[in-house]
Amino acid sequence: MHIQSNTVLITGACSGIGKIMARICLEKGARQVVIWDINEKAIDATVAELSPLGSICGFRADISDAQSVQAAYEQTKAACGDVDILINNAGIVANNRNFAEQTDADIDRTVDINTKGAMYVALRCIKDMKARGRGHICNVTSSAGMLALPRMALYSASKWAAIGWSQSVRIELTREKSPVRVTTIAPYFINTGMFDGIRSFFKIQEPEKVARKALRAVERDRWYRGIPFGQHFIRLMQGIFPQTWFDFIFGDVCGLYTVMDHFTGRQITHKEQAR
Repeated sequence: MHIQSNTVLITGACSGIGKIMARICLEKGARQVVIWDINEKAIDATVAELSPLGSICGFRADISDAQSVQAAYEQTKAACGDVDILINNAGIVANNRNFAEQTDADIDRTVDINTKGAMYVALRCIKDMKARGRGHICNVTSSAGMLALPRMALYSASKWAAIGWSQSVRIELTREKSPVRVTTIAPYFINTGMFDGIRSFFKIQEPEKVARKALRAVERDRWYRGIPFGQHFIRLMQGIFPQTWFDFIFGDVCGLYTVMDHFTGRQITHKEQAR
């Protein structure tokens, strides 16, 4: 679906690739860009910064709360009309502790935002999209949703679930012969501050490039896009190599299993969620 002349809703759009995608959508001629975030000051600042590029508005939404999502969606429809493209971008990584050191609150916060939040927003949009016979949902997940890494148990679990859900919805719509499309984006670590402190053998992705590739995948109706392209081969390599070989080659030699050892991350609270 073309971004030009369509209304695009982006969650977690006041920082990182969410904010970049909002800018690019305006540059591409979107009819309206709607940004959701939990931080009202950040919404106001982002709208003020990007408004010279086109029509943009923002609403406060705590995507971990279904009632907050419903209220924000009703506000969005009343002020901006129908949503043509939804980009589920908001997400968090709580910490780099081993699973045994996590708390119930850590589990709830991670799953509520990374998994349930995307579902809450998509559920509102998809019903209207199906009724209108057009629309596109883009779910920004992570390569960690296919590759289990130590010290990332909660994040990996939440993104694994998000990928499975996103793909299931795509198949449902395809079997129904619905014109509504779903794109799943699975990037490697992105240099946005969210994963500050990690040390990776593989190249950390630049946010501008990731944002452009994600939007290009939407415009080309791609059902899945790993970023970089090598992410598409993770499953293949996991299937080819015995687990002990995979752990040794990619986990130990390439250092994937130690990337989170020095993680600091963007210091945020539940009230400051953003991707």
